[in-house]
Amino acid sequence: MKSDKLKLNQQLCFPIYLLAKDIVSLYKPLLQAINLTYPQYLVMLILWENDALSLKSIGERLSLDSGTLTPLIKRLLSKELVIKKRSEEDERIVNISLTEKGKALKTEAQCIPEELMSIMNLSNEELENFRETIKKILNKRK
Repeated sequence: MKSDKLKLNQQLCFPIYLLAKDIVSLYKPLLQAINLTYPQYLVMLILWENDALSLKSIGERLSLDSGTLTPLIKRLLSKELVIKKRSEEDERIVNISLTEKGKALKTEAQCIPEELMSIMNLSNEELENFRETIKKILNKRK
């Protein structure tokens, strides 16, 4: 008998969707401790790596349009974690940089990846293999 490829349990997207929801929910209590939402955390991760980037660069790295990213940045501004400033060379470019408070928050966030790994009960090797598989799938789209 031919398998029905339109059954939910035959779809690749459904377990990925469930896993993404589950991982974000695991992050939630860890991020509440540092007063960030998951999308805000992603922006902060990028800024902790680079200290300052254009709004456009942040959006490209997170695959977020300006309509989604702008409110995120506004919330980070209101928390005094970032500064928004127009480029002096080209006023069309908006640069986002960390405040001292934003830089200091990195210290508090250092434990989050390890805590998440512990909750997920996976080894470093399992997580790295999974991450590489995901990257391979995503890179084939490009």
